[in-house]
Amino acid sequence: MRRKILAQLKIAVVILMVAFALTSCKKVQDTGNIKTYVPPPDTTPKITDTTKYTLLWSDEFNGTSVDATKWNFETGNLNVNQEEEYYQAANATVANGMLSITAKNESQGGQPYTSARMNTQNKFSVTYGKIEARIKLPVGAGLWPAFWMLGSDISIVSWPVCGEIDIMEHINSDSLIYGTMHWASGGQAASYGLNIASTPSQWHIYSVTWDTNSIKWYVDNNLYVTGNIANNINSTDAFHNSFFIILNLAVGGSWPGAYVDPSKLPATMLVDYVRVYQASN
Repeated sequence: MRRKILAQLKIAVVILMVAFALTSCKKVQDTGNIKTYVPPPDTTPKITDTTKYTLLWSDEFNGTSVDATKWNFETGNLNVNQEEEYYQAANATVANGMLSITAKNESQGGQPYTSARMNTQNKFSVTYGKIEARIKLPVGAGLWPAFWMLGSDISIVSWPVCGEIDIMEHINSDSLIYGTMHWASGGQAASYGLNIASTPSQWHIYSVTWDTNSIKWYVDNNLYVTGNIANNINSTDAFHNSFFIILNLAVGGSWPGAYVDPSKLPATMLVDYVRVYQASN
Protein backbone atom coordinates (compact mmCIF):
# COMPACT_ATOMS: atom_id res chain seq x y z
CA MET A 1 0.00 0.00 0.00
CA ARG A 2 1.56 3.38 0.82
CA ARG A 3 5.02 1.96 1.38
CA LYS A 4 6.92 -0.14 -1.11
CA ILE A 5 6.29 -3.92 -1.26
CA LEU A 6 8.33 -6.92 -0.26
CA ALA A 7 8.82 -9.77 -2.69
CA GLN A 8 6.11 -12.41 -2.56
CA LEU A 9 6.71 -15.55 -0.53
CA LYS A 10 4.47 -18.54 -0.13
CA ILE A 11 2.43 -18.90 3.06
CA ALA A 12 3.66 -21.80 5.19
CA VAL A 13 1.47 -23.13 7.97
CA VAL A 14 3.47 -24.93 10.67
CA ILE A 15 1.45 -26.63 13.43
CA LEU A 16 -0.49 -23.74 15.01
CA MET A 17 1.53 -20.82 13.66
CA VAL A 18 2.37 -19.79 10.14
CA ALA A 19 4.88 -17.41 8.72
CA PHE A 20 3.05 -15.54 5.99
CA ALA A 21 4.49 -14.24 2.77
CA LEU A 22 5.39 -10.59 2.96
CA THR A 23 2.90 -10.05 0.19
CA SER A 24 0.33 -10.15 2.97
CA CYS A 25 2.03 -6.99 4.13
CA LYS A 26 1.09 -4.03 2.08
CA LYS A 27 3.63 -1.32 1.78
CA VAL A 28 7.29 -2.08 1.53
CA GLN A 29 10.47 -2.45 -0.44
CA ASP A 30 12.30 -5.78 -0.64
CA THR A 31 14.72 -5.87 2.27
CA GLY A 32 16.01 -9.40 1.84
CA ASN A 33 15.03 -12.75 3.25
CA ILE A 34 12.17 -12.97 5.73
CA LYS A 35 12.97 -14.36 9.15
CA THR A 36 10.15 -16.41 10.64
CA TYR A 37 9.57 -17.67 14.15
CA VAL A 38 7.72 -20.92 14.81
CA PRO A 39 6.85 -21.79 18.42
CA PRO A 40 6.42 -25.25 19.93
CA PRO A 41 2.85 -26.56 19.92
CA ASP A 42 0.54 -24.51 22.13
CA THR A 43 -1.42 -26.86 24.37
CA THR A 44 -3.31 -24.17 26.27
CA PRO A 45 -7.11 -24.09 25.77
CA LYS A 46 -8.35 -21.55 23.23
CA ILE A 47 -10.63 -19.62 25.56
CA THR A 48 -12.26 -16.26 25.03
CA ASP A 49 -10.75 -13.10 26.48
CA THR A 50 -12.01 -12.35 30.00
CA THR A 51 -10.17 -9.06 30.54
CA LYS A 52 -12.39 -6.13 31.46
CA TYR A 53 -12.09 -3.13 29.14
CA THR A 54 -13.14 0.51 29.03
CA LEU A 55 -14.00 2.13 25.70
CA LEU A 56 -11.27 4.56 24.63
CA TRP A 57 -12.18 5.48 21.03
CA SER A 58 -14.74 4.41 18.47
CA ASP A 59 -16.46 5.19 15.23
CA GLU A 60 -20.01 3.86 15.06
CA PHE A 61 -20.55 5.34 11.57
CA ASN A 62 -23.83 6.94 12.59
CA GLY A 63 -23.40 10.03 10.44
CA THR A 64 -23.87 10.68 6.75
CA SER A 65 -20.21 10.78 5.70
CA VAL A 66 -16.79 9.63 6.85
CA ASP A 67 -15.78 11.60 9.95
CA ALA A 68 -12.79 13.72 8.90
CA THR A 69 -11.85 14.32 12.54
CA LYS A 70 -11.14 10.59 12.86
CA TRP A 71 -10.03 9.42 9.42
CA ASN A 72 -7.69 10.39 6.60
CA PHE A 73 -8.01 9.16 3.03
CA GLU A 74 -5.01 7.79 1.19
CA THR A 75 -5.61 8.50 -2.47
CA GLY A 76 -4.18 7.64 -5.87
CA ASN A 77 -2.18 4.70 -7.15
CA LEU A 78 0.01 3.76 -4.18
CA ASN A 79 2.24 1.51 -6.30
CA VAL A 80 2.33 -1.41 -3.88
CA ASN A 81 1.86 -5.16 -4.17
CA GLN A 82 1.11 -4.92 -7.89
CA GLU A 83 -2.38 -3.85 -6.85
CA GLU A 84 -4.74 -2.63 -9.55
CA GLU A 85 -6.91 -0.11 -7.72
CA TYR A 86 -6.87 3.68 -7.63
CA TYR A 87 -7.86 4.88 -4.16
CA GLN A 88 -10.32 7.76 -3.86
CA ALA A 89 -12.51 9.14 -1.09
CA ALA A 90 -15.65 8.81 -3.22
CA ASN A 91 -15.57 5.02 -2.76
CA ALA A 92 -16.10 5.27 1.02
CA THR A 93 -19.61 6.22 2.15
CA VAL A 94 -21.54 6.22 5.41
CA ALA A 95 -25.25 5.44 5.62
CA ASN A 96 -27.64 3.42 7.77
CA GLY A 97 -25.08 3.17 10.57
CA MET A 98 -22.43 1.53 8.40
CA LEU A 99 -19.28 2.39 6.49
CA SER A 100 -19.15 1.05 2.93
CA ILE A 101 -15.84 0.74 1.10
CA THR A 102 -16.64 -0.18 -2.49
CA ALA A 103 -14.35 -1.46 -5.22
CA LYS A 104 -15.59 -0.59 -8.69
CA ASN A 105 -14.81 -1.67 -12.21
CA GLU A 106 -13.88 1.78 -13.48
CA SER A 107 -10.64 3.26 -14.77
CA GLN A 108 -8.96 6.09 -12.91
CA GLY A 109 -5.39 7.38 -12.85
CA GLY A 110 -4.14 4.61 -15.10
CA GLN A 111 -5.63 1.87 -12.92
CA PRO A 112 -8.55 -0.33 -14.05
CA TYR A 113 -10.38 -0.26 -10.71
CA THR A 114 -11.21 2.21 -7.95
CA SER A 115 -11.58 1.67 -4.20
CA ALA A 116 -10.89 3.43 -0.88
CA ARG A 117 -8.31 3.30 1.89
CA MET A 118 -8.56 5.28 5.13
CA ASN A 119 -6.48 5.58 8.30
CA THR A 120 -6.31 7.35 11.66
CA GLN A 121 -2.68 8.48 11.35
CA ASN A 122 -2.00 11.63 13.42
CA LYS A 123 -5.64 11.60 14.59
CA PHE A 124 -5.73 8.52 16.80
CA SER A 125 -3.17 5.96 17.87
CA VAL A 126 -2.97 3.44 20.68
CA THR A 127 -0.48 1.32 22.60
CA TYR A 128 -2.02 -1.85 24.06
CA GLY A 129 -5.70 -2.57 24.53
CA LYS A 130 -8.42 -4.26 22.51
CA ILE A 131 -9.01 -3.20 18.92
CA GLU A 132 -12.03 -4.57 17.12
CA ALA A 133 -14.37 -4.05 14.20
CA ARG A 134 -17.56 -5.74 13.05
CA ILE A 135 -17.19 -6.34 9.34
CA LYS A 136 -18.93 -8.10 6.46
CA LEU A 137 -16.48 -8.91 3.67
CA PRO A 138 -16.90 -9.15 -0.08
CA VAL A 139 -15.65 -12.36 -1.64
CA GLY A 140 -14.41 -12.93 -5.16
CA ALA A 141 -11.24 -13.45 -7.16
CA GLY A 142 -8.90 -10.49 -6.79
CA LEU A 143 -10.51 -8.92 -3.71
CA TRP A 144 -8.29 -8.14 -0.71
CA PRO A 145 -10.05 -6.42 2.24
CA ALA A 146 -8.06 -5.59 5.36
CA PHE A 147 -8.38 -4.16 8.88
CA TRP A 148 -4.92 -3.49 10.21
CA MET A 149 -2.47 -1.19 12.04
CA LEU A 150 0.93 0.40 11.45
CA GLY A 151 3.42 1.84 13.91
CA SER A 152 2.96 5.58 14.34
CA ASP A 153 6.65 6.20 13.73
CA ILE A 154 6.55 4.78 10.20
CA SER A 155 7.41 8.14 8.64
CA ILE A 156 10.58 8.20 10.76
CA VAL A 157 11.83 4.61 10.85
CA SER A 158 10.01 3.18 7.79
CA TRP A 159 8.59 -0.30 7.39
CA PRO A 160 9.14 -2.95 8.76
CA VAL A 161 10.94 -1.28 11.69
CA CYS A 162 7.68 0.48 12.66
CA GLY A 163 5.83 -2.82 12.97
CA GLU A 164 2.49 -3.92 11.54
CA ILE A 165 -0.50 -5.71 13.07
CA ASP A 166 -2.89 -7.24 10.55
CA ILE A 167 -6.05 -7.75 12.58
CA MET A 168 -7.92 -9.20 9.61
CA GLU A 169 -7.06 -9.93 5.98
CA HIS A 170 -8.94 -11.97 3.43
CA ILE A 171 -8.29 -12.77 -0.21
CA ASN A 172 -10.35 -14.07 -3.11
CA SER A 173 -13.24 -16.48 -2.39
CA ASP A 174 -11.73 -18.79 0.20
CA SER A 175 -12.90 -19.21 3.78
CA LEU A 176 -9.67 -18.22 5.53
CA ILE A 177 -9.16 -15.15 7.71
CA TYR A 178 -5.52 -14.17 8.30
CA GLY A 179 -4.03 -12.56 11.41
CA THR A 180 -0.37 -11.55 11.20
CA MET A 181 2.33 -9.40 12.78
CA HIS A 182 5.27 -7.96 10.81
CA TRP A 183 8.42 -6.35 12.19
CA ALA A 184 12.20 -6.06 11.73
CA SER A 185 14.66 -8.50 13.28
CA GLY A 186 18.40 -8.57 12.64
CA GLY A 187 18.09 -6.26 9.68
CA GLN A 188 15.44 -8.47 8.03
CA ALA A 189 11.69 -8.38 7.81
CA ALA A 190 9.99 -10.95 10.05
CA SER A 191 6.39 -12.15 10.17
CA TYR A 192 4.32 -14.36 12.42
CA GLY A 193 0.67 -15.40 12.28
CA LEU A 194 -2.02 -17.91 11.41
CA ASN A 195 -5.29 -18.25 9.56
CA ILE A 196 -8.67 -19.58 10.62
CA ALA A 197 -11.62 -20.89 8.63
CA SER A 198 -14.67 -18.65 8.79
CA THR A 199 -17.60 -17.37 6.74
CA PRO A 200 -16.20 -14.06 5.47
CA SER A 201 -19.35 -13.00 3.63
CA GLN A 202 -21.24 -12.97 6.95
CA TRP A 203 -20.89 -10.43 9.76
CA HIS A 204 -18.07 -11.16 12.20
CA ILE A 205 -16.13 -9.30 14.89
CA TYR A 206 -12.40 -9.23 14.16
CA SER A 207 -10.19 -8.19 17.05
CA VAL A 208 -6.84 -8.26 18.77
CA THR A 209 -6.01 -7.93 22.43
CA TRP A 210 -2.59 -6.48 23.04
CA ASP A 211 -0.55 -6.01 26.19
CA THR A 212 3.08 -5.97 27.26
CA ASN A 213 3.37 -9.73 26.84
CA SER A 214 1.44 -10.68 23.73
CA ILE A 215 -0.85 -9.92 20.83
CA LYS A 216 -3.84 -12.25 20.48
CA TRP A 217 -6.13 -12.57 17.46
CA TYR A 218 -9.84 -13.39 17.63
CA VAL A 219 -12.79 -13.97 15.34
CA ASP A 220 -16.04 -13.46 17.25
CA ASN A 221 -14.04 -13.53 20.50
CA ASN A 222 -12.58 -16.96 19.72
CA LEU A 223 -8.81 -16.94 20.09
CA TYR A 224 -6.87 -18.50 17.21
CA VAL A 225 -3.30 -17.19 17.39
CA THR A 226 -0.97 -15.57 19.93
CA GLY A 227 2.21 -13.64 19.23
CA ASN A 228 4.76 -13.35 22.03
CA ILE A 229 6.28 -9.87 22.50
CA ALA A 230 7.35 -10.20 26.15
CA ASN A 231 10.69 -8.56 26.92
CA ASN A 232 11.12 -7.69 23.22
CA ILE A 233 11.68 -11.34 22.33
CA ASN A 234 12.91 -11.79 18.74
CA SER A 235 13.33 -7.99 18.43
CA THR A 236 9.62 -7.29 18.84
CA ASP A 237 10.20 -3.93 20.52
CA ALA A 238 8.13 -2.16 17.82
CA PHE A 239 5.02 -3.64 19.42
CA HIS A 240 5.49 -1.59 22.57
CA ASN A 241 4.94 1.66 20.65
CA SER A 242 1.76 3.32 19.40
CA PHE A 243 -0.08 2.20 16.25
CA PHE A 244 -2.77 3.76 14.05
CA ILE A 245 -5.70 2.00 12.33
CA ILE A 246 -6.27 1.32 8.61
CA LEU A 247 -9.28 0.06 6.65
CA ASN A 248 -9.07 -0.69 2.93
CA LEU A 249 -10.25 -2.87 0.08
CA ALA A 250 -7.49 -3.64 -2.41
CA VAL A 251 -8.12 -5.10 -5.86
CA GLY A 252 -5.69 -7.54 -7.43
CA GLY A 253 -2.07 -7.74 -6.36
CA SER A 254 0.72 -10.14 -5.69
CA TRP A 255 -1.08 -12.03 -2.93
CA PRO A 256 -4.62 -12.55 -4.30
CA GLY A 257 -3.30 -12.68 -7.87
CA ALA A 258 -3.72 -10.54 -10.97
CA TYR A 259 -7.07 -11.97 -12.02
CA VAL A 260 -10.10 -10.00 -10.85
CA ASP A 261 -13.54 -11.51 -11.41
CA PRO A 262 -15.54 -8.73 -13.09
CA SER A 263 -18.81 -10.38 -12.11
CA LYS A 264 -18.02 -9.63 -8.44
CA LEU A 265 -17.75 -5.88 -9.00
CA PRO A 266 -18.85 -3.59 -7.56
CA ALA A 267 -17.83 -5.24 -4.27
CA THR A 268 -18.38 -3.68 -0.86
CA MET A 269 -16.71 -4.12 2.50
CA LEU A 270 -19.24 -3.17 5.20
CA VAL A 271 -18.07 -1.95 8.60
CA ASP A 272 -20.58 -1.64 11.44
CA TYR A 273 -18.11 -0.10 13.89
CA VAL A 274 -14.48 0.21 14.93
CA ARG A 275 -13.79 0.29 18.68
CA VAL A 276 -10.68 0.59 20.80
CA TYR A 277 -10.64 -0.27 24.49
CA GLN A 278 -8.18 0.06 27.36
CA ALA A 279 -7.80 -2.73 29.88
CA SER A 280 -9.45 -1.68 33.13
CA ASN A 281 -8.30 -4.57 35.33
